[in-house]
Formats: sequence, C-alpha cells, structure tokens
Amino acid sequence: MNLDALIKMSNTYGQNPEYVLAGGGNTSFKDDSTLYVKGSGTSLATITEDGFVALDRTKLNAMMEKEYSKEDDRREAEALVDMMNARLDTVNGKRPSVEALLHNLFPFSYVLHVHPAKINGLTCCQNGAEMTAKLFGGKAVWIPITKPGYILAKVCYDALNDYKAKNGADAQILLLENHGIFVAGNSVEEIDKIFAGVLEKIESQISAIPDFSDAEFDSDLVKGIAPKLRMLYGQGSVCSFITNKELVKPETFENIKAPFSPDHIVYLKAEYLYITAQDDLKEKFNAFKSAKGYAPKVVYLKNQGYFVLGDTKKDVETAKLLLLDAVKISVYAKNFGGKKPMEQSFVDFIVNWEVESYRAKAGKTAVAGRMQGKIIIVTGGAQGFGLGISQELIKEGANIVIADMNFEGAKQVADEMNAQYGAGRAMAVAVNVADEDSVKNLILQTVLAYGGLDVFVNNAGIARAGSLEQMTKKDFDLVTNVNYTAYFLCAKYAIEPMKAQFEICPQIMSDIVCVNSKSGLKGSNKNFAYAGSKFGGLGLTQSFALELAPFNIKVNAVCPGNYLDGPLWSDPQRGLFVQYFNAGKVPGAKSVEDVRRHYESLVPLSRGCFPSDVAKAIMYAVEQPYETGQAIPVTGGQEMLK
Repeated sequence: MNLDALIKMSNTYGQNPEYVLAGGGNTSFKDDSTLYVKGSGTSLATITEDGFVALDRTKLNAMMEKEYSKEDDRREAEALVDMMNARLDTVNGKRPSVEALLHNLFPFSYVLHVHPAKINGLTCCQNGAEMTAKLFGGKAVWIPITKPGYILAKVCYDALNDYKAKNGADAQILLLENHGIFVAGNSVEEIDKIFAGVLEKIESQISAIPDFSDAEFDSDLVKGIAPKLRMLYGQGSVCSFITNKELVKPETFENIKAPFSPDHIVYLKAEYLYITAQDDLKEKFNAFKSAKGYAPKVVYLKNQGYFVLGDTKKDVETAKLLLLDAVKISVYAKNFGGKKPMEQSFVDFIVNWEVESYRAKAGKTAVAGRMQGKIIIVTGGAQGFGLGISQELIKEGANIVIADMNFEGAKQVADEMNAQYGAGRAMAVAVNVADEDSVKNLILQTVLAYGGLDVFVNNAGIARAGSLEQMTKKDFDLVTNVNYTAYFLCAKYAIEPMKAQFEICPQIMSDIVCVNSKSGLKGSNKNFAYAGSKFGGLGLTQSFALELAPFNIKVNAVCPGNYLDGPLWSDPQRGLFVQYFNAGKVPGAKSVEDVRRHYESLVPLSRGCFPSDVAKAIMYAVEQPYETGQAIPVTGGQEMLK
C-alpha cells in the first residue's frame, strides 16, 4: 500500500508544535477493507510507513455492535484484545493508536486528530458546546467529556450517526471536550482546508494571549533548590527550571493545577507541588509523594517559576512543552467564557488507565552506559581532548555541558550530539574559565537546564612554550590563569550544586576531575610555565580532595601523555610541534616532523595519547568510590607512578 500522502500529512502537522506535542495526535488512511493508523508511541513528526498499523475494518466495525462489560477496566481490556486481534500484521508487535476505532467511524479516506492549544481553548472552556454551535453553525459535532477508549468511540459512533440522520451528510469535524479535534476528508488538501477554516474561526475570537516573555527570578534561590529536588525525585534524574511572565503569575498556578486533557496527566501527572522559599523542601516533597502515590513531575516555586522533573532530559523537555501548553489553554479559554478542567472522576480514570500508561512508556527512550544519567560539564569541550572526552562520555549515557570560549564551536558540537543521541542530551555554554562571573554563570546554566552536577571535568588549558629568556610575563600569566587559577574558580562553584545534592542524599558521590598532564608529574624543558601550572594543579587536586571528602566529593587528576594528533600539538601555526621546533627544544630537529617523531619515540607504547584513553581514566576515577586526591597517568608508559 502506498501511504506517501498520509506520511506527508502526518509529518507536516506533527512537526508543527502549535498542533502536536510529545509525539501526540494521530492520523489514518482507509479503504473499504483496511485502516492504516499511527502506532501508539510513534511520533507524527518523523513517522514512516513502518509506523502505521494495518487493521481489518470488518473486525473494527463488528466491535461497535458488540456488548462489552459494564465495568470500566474489564470493558477496556476486552476491547483492547479485539482491537489487537484486528491487526493484519501481528508479528511486528506494534500497537494501534488508542483512537483507532474513532478513525474507523468516519466514512472518509483520511483522518487527522490533533490537540492545538487554541482549539483546546474552546474544548476546555465553560461554554464549549454553545461556542461550537455559534462558530460552526452546526457543521461540527461536539462530544461532551467522555472516558477515553471504547466508550468514547461508542459515544462518537452514536453522535456521528445522529448527525447524518439529521443533516443527510456525514460530519467532517468532531470536537472532543477536554481533548482535541478530529478532521476527516477524502484528500489531504480537503483536510488542510477544513482545519485551516476551523483555526481561522477560533482565532477570530481570541484577544487574550499568554505572555511568554522573559521574567526575572532569584537565581541563587533556584540554583539551591533544583539539585535538592533532583535528588528527591531520584539519582540520575533531571530537574529543569522554566519561567516567564505568564508562569510567575500566582493565578497561573491556580488556573493549571487541575489537568485539561489526558496528555497533561500522562506527561505532568494529575497534580503539582506548590512550594515557597521558606518551606522544608524534603518534608513537603515526601508528604506529597506519600499522599498522591507518585513523585511530583511539576513543582511551582512561588513567584519564581516551575521545576519540571523526569527520568531523562527527553522526559523533562516533553513535560515542559505540555506545561506551557496547559498555560496556553488556560489563557485561550478566557476568550470562551473561562477554563473548564477535567472532572476528577475522569482524571482518576486516566491515571489508572493502562492504555495511557502504555503510551507514556512507549514514548520513552532508554539511556544506558557507564555514565548513565550523570550531568557532566567538560570545559574546553569544543575541540581537542575536551571534544573527544565529551564524545566518549555522552556515548556512555551522560548529559554533557560543552563549556568553551568558542561558543559557536561548542554549539555545533552540542547540536551534533543531540541529533545523534537525543534532544537535550548536550548543551553549549560560553565560558571564560579564568573569569569568575563567567564560571558562576556556567554552573547556573547547567543547574537551570539539568538540575544539578555530578562530574566537573576541568579540561580547558593552554600552553605557551619558551625558554627563560623567551618567555614573557604576559604569556606566563596567561598560562597560570587558565591552567591554575581557573581550576580554583571552577572547583569553587562546581561544589555548590554537589553539596546541595549531598544534603538531601548523603550517600551520593560527586566528582571533580582535572585533566592535568604528564608535565604535572615531571618537569618540562623550556616549557616551565605549562609544567609549573600543572604541578600546581596537582597540589590543588590533593588539597581539594582533603577538604571535600566529608561531602563525598572526590577530586582526582588524570595526567595524559601527548595528544599528538590534537590541535594543541598539530596546529600548523600555534601547535606545540611548531613552538618546540622554534624554541629549539628538540636538539638536532630539522623539521616539525622530526619533533613529532622524537615525541613518539619517548612512549613505550609508541603512540600519542587519544581522547578515548583519557575518557576511560576519567570514568575510572568517577566509578571508583575509594579513590581521591590521585594523579592517574595516561601516558603509554612514558611516565610511571613511583
């Protein structure tokens, strides 16, 4: 079957965040015998032919005439068995969208089901039925709030039949209270035209719109709370802070604290936690969890904004979109007589409904690896060792903050990582590690995005070679500031979220790992500025380790050999091969290549150090619970522990 038109329609609507969130919504195509509908947990934005499930329409039609149990759970379980048995391909295991029965009801080739916030301003308002009749003149069918699943399909079946009996034609617009819209047509172009007309009429009634412009917040307060919430939710989780002028309004919390639609329950849970700066956070969080039976996904900090929690960054980013969607709906509903959230009985049904639980789980992406769930900053992460280390750590399940003076380069790296490993897994932050305010901002941005910090990799460094006669004070100070003073600054502010995490979860261990150098283990001829800064870095490592051990913060250094293929060495203008050749550091060298061969010959394993070698040493330092204050050589045997 050629489903090209269906796929194109699905992708077009699915890629528009105004229409579809969290991979929600669904689409279908049918002929006389077969319905092709989106599989549950599949994203419309990226769906291909394999994402659709083929169903036998004869079996689906028979379901509408069948008598099922009157008891909710039993009825839905019975109907689910019949719908699964209607699949034409039972081998691939795909589960049809929960609304497959609804799609089958329309005697049209194509059906689109989406949940735009503007349309849901109408479906989630006090006067939805009256406003629908007024706006669409009887051409749209209004379905009062109904339990989803088979019972909803049955209600729609009766309503669509009544519409046809009264109007002599089949309805093409179905509005579901506290849910969304269905549009049906015999071509994608027809659906586009109908949908655009619906949206135009609704927009003509909208004057109140949400204000999502930037809002001020107490960054120190937020930075102190986020790591604690993250630990309360669970180790390896993510806690992201979001705010804007609409979110800081006290009335906004009141307007959205009851869910508007099943999607809000699935991704945000049925209730949110309200906190103030004066609250005992641990006590209030645990009391909520005990009373509700689940940890809060959304926490409102009075007058500041919202923390959104989840197992992964993807979970959190999805939930943030749904939170903003709820805010939009609450504001748009003002244009239609005011909001009308879901009744508690329907909320309870969705909370306990197996199908929605399956849908939420189906949309999750598992993250596994040695660094699974850890939040890691890598300074100097846009190139050289830092880039290679970041690439290895994200492969092992970490969330990575690429911190670099070269923000464009860092952003490109983060974008590439997100494309490969999933949205939000990496973030770029511009930082000058020798500037205190810049380092403070790095930690703040990390905590706002991820909720804490597990590992700080102090990798950014610089080298300026030269003899005593050649070295200038300017270059000496530059090397000292970047390699030594910056390490102090980074450690000083990295421990803030680490200590906050420890306060809530005393068994957790955090890590600072300094990417030092073999030049920190042994003096370096005509490279004293660099070697001196690295020797000093080991002194800081040992001293920090002693001070921070009571907080379960381990501090170690890895001392790589020469990354001969990296830009520090190989850059044709400023690389160390060029610098060492010009400084005459390698006697008898007649070319830059002679300098390279000399350094390769010093290594028993006959090669330069690779970023993957360093990353493995970093992971060892993090995983080893009984190692702190150490300098771990990664030199191929060139430098050995004594």
